[in-house]
Amino acid sequence: MHRPAVQQAVADAHRREWAKVLAAAVRVARDLDLAEECVQDAYVAALRTWSTDGVPSNPGAWLVTTARRNVLDALRRAQVFRAKMPLLAVDDVAEVSFTGHSAVGDDYLSLIFMCCHPALRPEGQIALTLRLVCGLDTPDIAQAFLVSETTMRARIGRAKKKIAAAHIPFRVPSASELPDRMDAVLTVIHLLFTTGHTAPSGDDLTRTDLAERAVDLARTLHSLMPNEREVRGLLALLLVNYARRATRTDVAGRLLLLEEQDRSKWDGAMIAEGHHLVVGALRGGTPGRFALQAAIAALHATAPSYADTDWDQVLVLYDELLNVWPSPVVALNRTVALAMVEGAAVALREVEGLERNDQLAGYHYVPAVKADLFRRLGRREDAAKAYRKALELVDNEAERVFLADRLAESTSG
Repeated sequence: MHRPAVQQAVADAHRREWAKVLAAAVRVARDLDLAEECVQDAYVAALRTWSTDGVPSNPGAWLVTTARRNVLDALRRAQVFRAKMPLLAVDDVAEVSFTGHSAVGDDYLSLIFMCCHPALRPEGQIALTLRLVCGLDTPDIAQAFLVSETTMRARIGRAKKKIAAAHIPFRVPSASELPDRMDAVLTVIHLLFTTGHTAPSGDDLTRTDLAERAVDLARTLHSLMPNEREVRGLLALLLVNYARRATRTDVAGRLLLLEEQDRSKWDGAMIAEGHHLVVGALRGGTPGRFALQAAIAALHATAPSYADTDWDQVLVLYDELLNVWPSPVVALNRTVALAMVEGAAVALREVEGLERNDQLAGYHYVPAVKADLFRRLGRREDAAKAYRKALELVDNEAERVFLADRLAESTSG
């Protein structure tokens, strides 16, 4: 079989089957490091074996069988096989399930809840889940948390060690345990979508497989917990943003800003569904961070044009979001609305203040926003300098091309 076709089949299996294969390996290994290593080896074996034998009719079952065999071989080599014998009574590998009855129902979602154990620090829960369950690369997770790759590797390592040292069981939490894990689970799904919506690295602006997976997970969670306001908020946020997916680049793959996008090509049904969810998420007391983000996104999505957006209301919502979630990234996003309401000069002062925040060091959107404000103020040399800074920091090729084009505009003539 041709290698490109096999590579595509393995990539597809990685997107669709990773969580199930990892769950099977964890169930036998009871060790995250060992399970992850054995699953990775299974995918390497798939690339080699499928090239000669062809892609199996059930790639997931093949990978589960291979990963479990890798675990058993490793346990034998470690001379602990006998101690692990009681764990080997597993059902048919094509029907892998988790230990115990799942209060969640969806296997992928169950694994996320399992990894978001409250004994771990919140950032450790989220990072570990994104790496192991969602299969994100450590550098991309580090970008999402605005920390170095080294820091993120250490954070994931500490979470794994904590699981081992505290003897945290590999089981799906009961219904009564779900609320303590809810915020971490929502954050995982949101960051998974964010990574797909605008990929931190690579040639393409988006990773559709990740964005779709996040939307599906949010839908599943909402179907299980329809009265949870933040679950509604998260699903609304994802739907309203995902509705614009067809217009975020042109036919050549060039990034298009919100003001440049053809709103007639947005998914109206998805926006309407998201707007309906937002209304429910905002009722019943102080809204949470996902409901507020969804409300902001809905204002953008339902406005007839960029200029006709209710920028005053957007700014009010950002102020409330900062009270609920005092994030420097939220503060930076707020400056876009501030520029529309009070002018680019006022927003520029806010951005310059945010530059002193260590959390935003290396975050390419800071100089990118600053450059755009300089451009609007007619300060071409300052804009060019800021665009160069942003280009030094960006890893996504579509964003790099956009910034290079803006730099060229600032230096021409």
